[in-house]
Amino acid sequence: MAMDDRTLLRRAVALADRCPPSSTFRVGALVVDAGGAVLAEGWSGRRDPHDHAEESALADLAGSDLAGATVYSSLEPCSSRASRPVSCTGLILGSGIARVVYAWREPALFVDGRGDEVLRAAGCEVVEIADLAPLVRRANAHLPGVAP
Repeated sequence: MAMDDRTLLRRAVALADRCPPSSTFRVGALVVDAGGAVLAEGWSGRRDPHDHAEESALADLAGSDLAGATVYSSLEPCSSRASRPVSCTGLILGSGIARVVYAWREPALFVDGRGDEVLRAAGCEVVEIADLAPLVRRANAHLPGVAP
């Protein structure tokens, strides 16, 4: 785990506070270049109620060369979704990003999350920093069955 992974992931987790009130996950995400510079920030519902955090951040970088970049997401990137045709794992893989760091595995509240497995199977380096998951659960305590 890189020295800055925890700091950058905490920053992504804090972005969830910007999410508008919703009945879905409150998620924050960053895209960071190989040198540690933040290229984009995103959060759930940023522009549209259906926006996912990773999707929002990646949209700001459309057409950019993201080789060597890392996505930091408070929640495991989704592997399927009902609101859009492409999941966050699909968007990440399509962007050329080969490293993802997240805090909390997606619980099966809305879909059967398999983002970690899908990303790994595609050759991405995936880092889970599970001891930060309580911060993400706290941001999502409004959802049934999620305890802080």
